[in-house]
Amino acid sequence: GWAAAKLQDILIELQTGPFGSSLHQSDYEAGGTPVINPASIQNERIVPIEKMAVGATALERLRSFQLRAGDIVMARRGEMGRCALVTETEVGWLCGTGSLILRPSDHMYARFLVLLIGTPLVRAYLCGAAVGATMQNLNQGILLNLVFGLPPASEQARIVSKVDELMALCDRLEAARTTRESARDRLAAASLARLNAPDPETFQEDARFALDALPALTTRPDQIKQLRQTILALAVRGKLVAQDSSDELATELVRKIAKERSRITGKVGRAEPPSDTGAFAHEAERYSLPDGWIWARFGELVYSRDGERIPVSKEDRNLRSKIFDYYGASGVIDKIDSFLFDKPLLLIGEDGANLVNRSSPIAFIARGKYWVNNHAHVLDGLSEGLLRFLELFINATDLTPYVTGTAQPKMNQSKMNSIPVALPPAEEQARIVAKVGELMALCDRLEARLASTDIDRQRLLEALLHEALQPAEALEEAA
Repeated sequence: GWAAAKLQDILIELQTGPFGSSLHQSDYEAGGTPVINPASIQNERIVPIEKMAVGATALERLRSFQLRAGDIVMARRGEMGRCALVTETEVGWLCGTGSLILRPSDHMYARFLVLLIGTPLVRAYLCGAAVGATMQNLNQGILLNLVFGLPPASEQARIVSKVDELMALCDRLEAARTTRESARDRLAAASLARLNAPDPETFQEDARFALDALPALTTRPDQIKQLRQTILALAVRGKLVAQDSSDELATELVRKIAKERSRITGKVGRAEPPSDTGAFAHEAERYSLPDGWIWARFGELVYSRDGERIPVSKEDRNLRSKIFDYYGASGVIDKIDSFLFDKPLLLIGEDGANLVNRSSPIAFIARGKYWVNNHAHVLDGLSEGLLRFLELFINATDLTPYVTGTAQPKMNQSKMNSIPVALPPAEEQARIVAKVGELMALCDRLEARLASTDIDRQRLLEALLHEALQPAEALEEAA
């Protein structure tokens, strides 16, 4: 019972709104009759815009552009296909510059036409046919030649009724989902907050709950980023693994580091670590160290190899073979035909916005043969295990107090060396690094699950729509 039709077949009138020569800026006055421009058409509703109204004199001159009940007012520029049905509320308002009035014939259900214009098929036609370079516009010829399938008037009404019913269901589903996700987000945030500010008496219970519940509560990538940061914070506070009284104390480790630094650099380092109540009184007040741990300055635990860095311009690199990794402040940024370093070393970004916004790790271990430019500090140490723990510590630490400059943030060597480090025994460092690796792998799986869930949700929706939109005859045959 459907028929192919053009828009010109079902309209009584198609009228373009007044041009600038008919509607002047001086015609607008507060409290007058609203003028409907494209910005006034929002989500298939007409929303008057303050100051877009005309007085009685202009209204008398523009009466031919007044809207009637059952008209469809449509934007002819900007977002193609944006339209709304004129209700009794908007009768007498004016169609403005940049809009069109569509007046359907009596056998056409106006709401059906609004839905039709909003479909992807029609919008694609309008976008493809619109004219203009700087600002695309719809002219009457484009609209009048729109071809579509026209159902009987009674079926148009049934279609509109069913669409309204399903859209109302979508609104309820969206509201329910928003409520559910809001509650879930609050619970996830509360769980992370309790871990970031641990209560010694309830920490083990809080941690067990968080690790059991967070996989189900985590639904957004930004939550996983927060979870990663929480894991690092717990790791460098000694909250992820148990302390072992048989571990060699960190004080002994500091002595070994000082001896090795003296051997390599020729500079005699401090052999005895400071007391917690001296140079690190402020840090000791913030949180107490686990048994066997000690405070130390970052610069006392590593030795710098910044003097071996050599920057190479992008133009020069483009002329060279791409063989070895070329590191910058945030990791590998290119390849180059030679290398400067051939052992695992700790690299820490020296400058750039990443020092403040933490969009990617600031500290990372470089391995193999590689080149480093002058935007990353290069640090060596007693062992790779120590460097890996310091990598975690720097990535868990707020570096804002050690960064200078705003337009171009920078952490120089002196500032970096002054960072206080809560240092555990070497054996515990290894356990911490291993546990963080396990938990970061869990975060990787959570991220993969989120991506997979989105894909599965899309496939389910497509299958549901495919089944819902099958012709009634096919459903009967399947039954």
